Amino acid sequence: MTINREEPIFSTYLHEKGARFGIPISGNFELTAGCNFRCPMCYVREDSASCREKELTTAQWLGLAEEAVRQGMVFALLTGGEPLIRRDFFEILRGMKRLGLLVTINTNGSLIDREAAMRFAEDPPLRVNISLYGTEDSTYLRMCGQPCREKVLDGIRLLKQAGIDVRLNVSLTEENADDFDGILRTARELGVHIKASAYMYPPVRVGKDAASSCRLDPDRAAALTVAYDRFRLSEESFRLRAGRMKEIARRTDGAAAGLSKREKKCRAGRTGFWITWDGRMLPCGLMTAPVAYPLKVGFTAAWEQIKRETARITLPDGCRSCPKRDACFICAAICSAETGGYRRSPEYVCRMTESVMHRMADAAACGVTQRENAEETR
Repeated sequence: MTINREEPIFSTYLHEKGARFGIPISGNFELTAGCNFRCPMCYVREDSASCREKELTTAQWLGLAEEAVRQGMVFALLTGGEPLIRRDFFEILRGMKRLGLLVTINTNGSLIDREAAMRFAEDPPLRVNISLYGTEDSTYLRMCGQPCREKVLDGIRLLKQAGIDVRLNVSLTEENADDFDGILRTARELGVHIKASAYMYPPVRVGKDAASSCRLDPDRAAALTVAYDRFRLSEESFRLRAGRMKEIARRTDGAAAGLSKREKKCRAGRTGFWITWDGRMLPCGLMTAPVAYPLKVGFTAAWEQIKRETARITLPDGCRSCPKRDACFICAAICSAETGGYRRSPEYVCRMTESVMHRMADAAACGVTQRENAEETR
């Protein structure tokens, strides 16, 4: 049986309400830039000791969270880097839960041993998201620099045994794309939800080359995106999605087709914020601007600044008038990371979207169902 769990209705409702009144419903807390992995696409990891010295203290993280709660924050994500490398991680988790927050954690899973699982069970988070990079040690060695596949799988099992809700996050690159079928099988065997992405942001925050060699070709990324849809959607949902893509692919005039002209709006800078390991507030962790400094001006003033400056961002004219826009996943962070601004449409995303549309249109024309094997990903 395919596992498919969408966002809880209460979360969607709170974010919709928060957007009307400018309330920061969710906050992302990037506890550290350090990590025991060496993933090539990472947009956070810093190796220098000076970076570790600049990381916020336990009191600073909890102080910011308390201010955010007073402004309406309900959800908190603890991420990194690898957040579990911090000795005070469970103290921060416990402190945020005492504030009444629903806390989710992003981790690579390699540091979750029996003791860590017991501590999670004592103070359960809403969910633990574990990055699963492959099902073979060779994949982990290529991707992360460590052959620790079994450690990660053991960590997942320990959390499940402790009654902790687990989701797998999968980032697909040239280093692990060949292992995608195995990752999907593993998710089924473990009985856990999976969220996969074949689009990798250029890691502009750490100054890496935007044309990272690990990123998939747009057409291969599209093929894996369609394969993931086949896995996660019911047969009927996949058929409807494929039919919708086929209809969009036929359009030549967005206005004539009645497409929405509204701005693509994600939650970044509207109901969500990101605080980096060194204390900067951003709308999204994949952006470099706008930026505010909550430790200097206070959380409320920083949030108001981020909200105000984010509202001024518009997508390129070419994206806003594109007849294929309803099939595209473009957002401000992607546009900025790909092009350095908001004036040009990102070519990589255009090519990937076009390929996804045609593959889904072909699926609709052929009556492809979820049960068919996605051999085209090879």
